Amino acid sequence: MPTYPGISSEAFRHPLDKQAEQTLRSVPGFDILAKSFIEYLYERPQQIYLMGNSVKAGPRQYFTLYGIFRETVKDLDIYPEPTLYVSQNPQVNAYSLGHEQPYLIFNTGLLDLLSETELRTVVAHELGHIKCNHTILTQMAIWAMGAASLLGEITLGLGNLITTGLIYAFYEWRRKAELSADRAALLVMDDVNPILTTMMKMAGGSQKYAHECHLDEFIRQSNNYRDLDQDNLNQLYKFFMYNGGNGVFLTHPFPVERLHYLQEWSTSNDYQNIRQGNYQKAGKEGSVNADIKENEVDNLRQQIEELQREINQIKTQKNYD
Repeated sequence: MPTYPGISSEAFRHPLDKQAEQTLRSVPGFDILAKSFIEYLYERPQQIYLMGNSVKAGPRQYFTLYGIFRETVKDLDIYPEPTLYVSQNPQVNAYSLGHEQPYLIFNTGLLDLLSETELRTVVAHELGHIKCNHTILTQMAIWAMGAASLLGEITLGLGNLITTGLIYAFYEWRRKAELSADRAALLVMDDVNPILTTMMKMAGGSQKYAHECHLDEFIRQSNNYRDLDQDNLNQLYKFFMYNGGNGVFLTHPFPVERLHYLQEWSTSNDYQNIRQGNYQKAGKEGSVNADIKENEVDNLRQQIEELQREINQIKTQKNYD
């Protein structure tokens, strides 16, 4: 497997990911929340929960997965090494969170479905999120979406930060961030096929009938899906499906769309240059502005306290209803 010493995430980040992040950054006060609020309210409780309710992978726990993980950390030149957990959950999924202490969570359902080669693609994908500093924005998105769902139209004590437009922007960014993480997987695997096979399995894989699934048919399905865009009404349907038309916002692009984006990049000059060692080296990179004044942090803490009081009031009212 190839390795990329000193590589910067800017070498492989997808332009749509960058554009969507710039939209989020344009929200007044967003950098303050992304840097301070997440660690204050979200990161530490998650770490405690995972330590108490999951299996921490290591040389003597899930050593196969851990070995893949250690190799991939080196391939993408990630430091310090994140923590890897395995959670008892049948849902075929993995995710990465944390900023000061980043971590990956792999569900047992994913381990049971994928081969070791396919697991490597998912490890590389999740580490790609960490390399791109996606995790702090992801946690901010989770909080904003949860707060908006709980409080609805109630003023949050955070100005006009959580608006319908911001929620749309968060989901749009989360979907576009997946394209950069897919590129990280391709850099590690140096072969697009196992990544596409993994996407097919994530879309509708089965251990029992795996022999009846064929990648070339899934690629053909992806091409047919893109042909739907020739009808403007289909484009409108797709927009609503992604943005709450079925009652939920989608956090990932459809696998058939991700397949197309990754195939396109696998034949690009940018990808070939990186493979040959010609890539941007890491400097000061990240998704948030770390320059926060002390008085701004104090104001943020006051806003958080106000938000907590409003949440408590709502819970009290519901108990009386």
